[in-house]
Amino acid sequence: MTDERQTKRSGETIRAVVRPLTEADAIDIWIARWLRVRQKDLLDRYRCDSRRLYEIWWGERFPSSRRKAAERFRTLHPSQSDRTDFGYRRIPRASGHPDQNDLFD
Repeated sequence: MTDERQTKRSGETIRAVVRPLTEADAIDIWIARWLRVRQKDLLDRYRCDSRRLYEIWWGERFPSSRRKAAERFRTLHPSQSDRTDFGYRRIPRASGHPDQNDLFD
């Protein structure tokens, strides 16, 4: 399968080979999610539609990849594993400073 994309800088067409995502890709996508890699960067890395990422995150494709990725994450990043939520939902980093609430009084 060939995908033609046009670059913003030069306007030239790039032909890239688009391949289906594998279970190894799904594991890497989960780990990238927990490391807070932006979705746009994942789309550029894997040259896929955002629906493919959501199929992985919702467990429609490669349902065991989340469990395998959590095990691999714990071995690769042991210092971060106690601070990481391995669930489906993305947890916001931190709310604003408590003094910011005074702005609305």
